[in-house]
Amino acid sequence: MTGDWGWLAPLMFAALFLLLLTGYPVAFVLAAVGLIFGALGVMLGAIPLELVQAVPERLFGIMRNETLMAIPFFTLMGLILEKSQLAEDLLDAVNRLFGRLRGGLAFAVILVGALLAATTGVVAASVMAMGLISLPMMLRQGYSPAISSGVIMASGTLAQIIPPSLVLIVLADTLGVPVGDMYLGAIYPSLFLVALFALFIGAVAIIKPQLLPAQQNLSITIDWPKLLSALLPPLVLIFLVLGTIFIGLATPTEAGAMGAAGALVLALVKRRLSMALLHQALDGTAKLTSFVMFILIGSSLFALVFRALNGDVWVEHLFDQLPAGEIAFLLVVNLMVFGLGMFLDFFEIVFIVVPLLVPIIHKLNIDPVWFGVLLAMNLQTSFLTPPFGFSLFYLRSVAPKTINTSHLYKGAVPFIILQLVMVAVLVMYPELVRHQTTSPTSFSNSQDLSNVGGQAASADEAIQLMQEIAKEYQGK
Repeated sequence: MTGDWGWLAPLMFAALFLLLLTGYPVAFVLAAVGLIFGALGVMLGAIPLELVQAVPERLFGIMRNETLMAIPFFTLMGLILEKSQLAEDLLDAVNRLFGRLRGGLAFAVILVGALLAATTGVVAASVMAMGLISLPMMLRQGYSPAISSGVIMASGTLAQIIPPSLVLIVLADTLGVPVGDMYLGAIYPSLFLVALFALFIGAVAIIKPQLLPAQQNLSITIDWPKLLSALLPPLVLIFLVLGTIFIGLATPTEAGAMGAAGALVLALVKRRLSMALLHQALDGTAKLTSFVMFILIGSSLFALVFRALNGDVWVEHLFDQLPAGEIAFLLVVNLMVFGLGMFLDFFEIVFIVVPLLVPIIHKLNIDPVWFGVLLAMNLQTSFLTPPFGFSLFYLRSVAPKTINTSHLYKGAVPFIILQLVMVAVLVMYPELVRHQTTSPTSFSNSQDLSNVGGQAASADEAIQLMQEIAKEYQGK
């Protein structure tokens, strides 16, 4: 099969790339390319007709995937907390704590961004809330517009690397590793990144103090009861979600459900829960979940046909020709992900690119948890890189008229560099990603063919059928 129809796999990949440039919805492009080349492969005899029988079970298996059920729970939790004005309460309290320091407002934004990331996990909510509240305060105090914009956008993107991050959930599922392991592995790198942001602000405050002046209003007093009341709810939610996962009391899906329930209770206690708020949160959750599922179904069809055409073997041969082995593989992958992040959403990158890399990382004996955290750190830059970084658009929509596009770009550049520095640190010091396996995970080439990046179809019959077909056609 490979000798006669080996050109189909690279042609399929090229067709996908060209159609993505048209701007048509990615989910439909993936599904259409998969269906067209699947039909072409069957007509040419490159793909067995029996393989098509497994497609319905594959799709139902995706919808029954318990790991992916965590996505709507965490999304609902984040949206409820956003609507209940948790960010506003945190910013007001923490600004009073750090406001008197040179660069204090920027330090407050970093801390609040980290706390919001560990609770809401919603980049748009974090960036827009801090943009509405902190950015005008920074500008009034004489802060540099570029530095102010950059620290707000970068702190908002911490939601993509600090657990419970949606990026880590989909990466764990795609790489076939437990979500709990991915969360544990991301703890130290995410804290180091927060520290890098704070060190950068501290360095700017020392080297160029005129860019980050101290707050002039020295009459500001710290309201300790208000500060504690603002900090306590997110800390309780962090334990409710992450603590129960780490100590083994709950799965990520169960922890997400508890987090959503806790967010509802918090909104009720603050007397901010209403039918309108609940409707908006449920509507946003349904839209995001549908978006993810459509992309996942499209990528599943694409990957199924691509691998049936020995596309994974073709990709593996491409990386086999790299001169420096693992180092060259990591360099090429990170450059590719960074470049794609300028144009594509992280969901699209994970579901399109990562499944093609899974067989290679196992062949090179690369720890999938470490590889997942490395990609998550890289994917975080996609929210800041011009011209289509989402954080740039989020902040632009709420920023004062004095903030222009050049301020946003200039402000994003140093934080993009810091994130790339963290990527390099992870490559040089993989021991920063500490984790212990919470459940056994096995990999094989035949399983890769039956699973799209670890997304196991629950139908054993479909998996067995596809494994038998793969073995039969690999021998031809």
